Amino acid sequence: MSAITTHVLNTTSGLPAAEVAVRLECDGQVIGEGVTDADGRCRELGPDRVQAGVYRLVFDTDGYFARTATEAFFPEVVITFRITDPDRHHHVPVLLSPFSFTSYRGS
Repeated sequence: MSAITTHVLNTTSGLPAAEVAVRLECDGQVIGEGVTDADGRCRELGPDRVQAGVYRLVFDTDGYFARTATEAFFPEVVITFRITDPDRHHHVPVLLSPFSFTSYRGS
């Protein structure tokens, strides 16, 4: 499993957001890419070990909402976060709707 994982839930439908393309970046470099599965999870996103630093997850919400024929405000969602303990697993869930999103430090 990747050191950094995510889960996307469509809060409008109450269903997992499947087939959302996700990109993991650090220091301006792409270090991993993946797509959410049928449960909205992306477990294989990048390396199984990361260093302390600032990371970004970029979600292609435009593609997801286009596939579901839903008008949406945000063409992408970018979550920037800091890792201070590289020995811990980092899970970054996203709660998504066509006109809002939120994220938190998961477990």
